[in-house]
Amino acid sequence: MQRAVIGLSLAFFLLSSVVAAPVSAQAADDPRQPSVDNPHMHFWGTGDLSSCWTHFDSNDSTGSSEEGYGERTYGSGQVEISLSCRMQDNLKENMYLNPNGTILIEVGVQIFSDDCDQEQQGSCLTLTLRKGNLAIASRVFPATDNGGNDEQIRWELPVDRNMTEWNKTVEEPTLDIEYSAPPWNGIDCGWLSDCTGVFRFYYSNNQDGIDAEVNWPVINMTENGPDGEGGEGEGGTSLPGGLPGFGLAAGLGSLALAAVAGSSRLSRD
Repeated sequence: MQRAVIGLSLAFFLLSSVVAAPVSAQAADDPRQPSVDNPHMHFWGTGDLSSCWTHFDSNDSTGSSEEGYGERTYGSGQVEISLSCRMQDNLKENMYLNPNGTILIEVGVQIFSDDCDQEQQGSCLTLTLRKGNLAIASRVFPATDNGGNDEQIRWELPVDRNMTEWNKTVEEPTLDIEYSAPPWNGIDCGWLSDCTGVFRFYYSNNQDGIDAEVNWPVINMTENGPDGEGGEGEGGTSLPGGLPGFGLAAGLGSLALAAVAGSSRLSRD
């Protein structure tokens, strides 16, 4: 009987350690890093658009413009911008995306210029998503308002084979923003109207109701793979997150049952 009690106590202790481990790890998650429960990447930057960065903590606007946007003005020259918003920190773990999911990119701009040239590359508003240094998707938005009004840009990007896995430290996401158009040169410019060219890019802490974030279809990684390659991601048949040590827990349960059975036999004998 004493041997059975000792066996059960040992099994319970080890089982508690195994089950509690994922909870402790989740509690220590970095809010600036992506996860299934924290898939929204936010945009931040300086007031003069000299710098733009991203991370996953909506409450950390440290160093970002208090106005909630960055802006450049242009006198009589070309209204031109080439901006890269890079993830501020390296990924601490690989990021895995649902192969059947969609990346939703939402940014806001305000542009005052003449019309862009749809035949010229990089003239009309162009967004490019990069994985590390590799450009994996690009889209042109030729109909973007250029009359000095706020414009909400929404880009739904289906995940393809090049987007399912983002390796830590070398494949952090970057969004490039490009625009180039001549300034507005109406007959009223100069003496009736201020025709100074403007390019404004909104950050996530703006007060103008503009969405500025990327929603990633993040999934958990199981022991064998993120999606159907010997394992299941979110929505699959395995436990969420692959619950490390579940097989060990099952083995310990079997040992405990064996200890009880052995004790029963000894008592009958």
